Amino acid sequence: MANIIYLESNPYQVRAAIEEDGSLAELFVERKGGERLVGNIYKGKVKNVLPGMQAAFVDIGLDRNAFLYAGDINYDPGDFAFGDEKEKAEEEYIPDIRSLVKVGQDIMVQVTKQPFGTKGARITTNITIPSRSLVLMPTADYLGVSRRIQREEDREKVRQNLEQIKPEGMGLIARTVSLGMSVEELKRECDEQIQTYENIQKHFTRAKAPSLIHSEDSLVFRTVRDLFTEQIDSLIVDNSDVYQAVRQSVSVMSPNLLDRVHLFHKHYDMFEYYGLENKIEKALRRKVWLKNGGYLVFDYAEALTVIDVNTGKYVGNDNLQETILNTNLQAAVEVARQIRLREISGIIVIDFIDMEDAENREKVVETLREETKKDRTRTTILGITGLGIVEMTRKKLKPSLDSVIHEPCPYCDGLGMVVSRATMAQKARKQVMKLFYETDCRAVVIKAHPANISEIESMMHGGAKLIPPVQGKAVFVLPCDNMHLEHLECEGMTLEQVENTEGATRLDND
Repeated sequence: MANIIYLESNPYQVRAAIEEDGSLAELFVERKGGERLVGNIYKGKVKNVLPGMQAAFVDIGLDRNAFLYAGDINYDPGDFAFGDEKEKAEEEYIPDIRSLVKVGQDIMVQVTKQPFGTKGARITTNITIPSRSLVLMPTADYLGVSRRIQREEDREKVRQNLEQIKPEGMGLIARTVSLGMSVEELKRECDEQIQTYENIQKHFTRAKAPSLIHSEDSLVFRTVRDLFTEQIDSLIVDNSDVYQAVRQSVSVMSPNLLDRVHLFHKHYDMFEYYGLENKIEKALRRKVWLKNGGYLVFDYAEALTVIDVNTGKYVGNDNLQETILNTNLQAAVEVARQIRLREISGIIVIDFIDMEDAENREKVVETLREETKKDRTRTTILGITGLGIVEMTRKKLKPSLDSVIHEPCPYCDGLGMVVSRATMAQKARKQVMKLFYETDCRAVVIKAHPANISEIESMMHGGAKLIPPVQGKAVFVLPCDNMHLEHLECEGMTLEQVENTEGATRLDND
């Protein structure tokens, strides 16, 4: 089946979806007012230096100061997304942060991680200028080849081309599409990147900190630059103006791909028409079914993501270990796809079904490794334990799909649960008894959600009543539809005040 990019654009949102062999592989979303900051270059001012953290906080003009780690001042090529693990330079000594930056100092920085939650953006002083074929590193004397170019003879050819065009004192990394390009084509692209950096330097000199001095390209342009390669069969655009802009960019970058750019003509929502909305909705579910009837369960915590593998409806054949292996192999393929699609990052723990045979365990890990090679984001797999637990990490480059499309539930504050009705009834009991014995009120009115009122009333039946009788005291309940399930109010009143409280009914606690 075909590999297709769908590019949807309206005044408030741009979405780019990549479909591989009929399956949704990646989704990028950029909204008005929430544009991507990664890649932006700022003139910042150092506000605070923390020796204990070996870091500094830098004002770049955002709501929160950005975080600059000492190691992000001294460039580490192996930490670059397009770098090659085999070519990683030996780790150099990182000087004390106090010798690198001073409070009040103006510095040029680039955002490497979006602000998220209570955390500000993460930044580096090691600027990178990406183009379609190359990444220029003006502050790092380094030469590298994308790890996605795997054949050694191809890597060597690209490396030789880079050596001919590499600017003195600067670094270059060849991206995947550089394979097959001539030295002249690469040189022309590199010269444009150098010109871009020189313009950034001029802007830095003139600008006052904090200020934005260079913006990363829009999602539309990044889609053409970074995603639209020979491996993509079609790029379908739903907006005529964007379509013309895309064709213009493709005609310059990859004219051989121009006939693969198409305009969506139908009077339908493009994502709905091609079934993408349904696939996106499935990507947000906690449970994911495998083709054989097994399933995965995704649980997200602050520190890590846990993925559980289950046989589910799959009963297999007479051989239990073969049944388990087949489920785990399918799970390994789907886990790699889901991690990429959901943009899960950080520490990931996968609980595969226990396998007795060490050879079977290795098959599962090898399948997972092969599948993660499709992911442009760097992933490290640490192996598998005897219990079938795989630990892996994935570099965080952008927010998860879940956090882009969802927001914390305003009712449960993202917990996924609320306090039980039985617990709320006990809270009401304590408040009522406190008012009975610590005040001279004759009556207490319990105001709560109808579900909690119903629970309180049901717990007043039978021998052991929720609220025991107190001589001369009465309890009333008042259901309030607009009250939160976790809130209740107990108010001491006179009997006359209760009579004037519409909707209050007496609770039988005699």
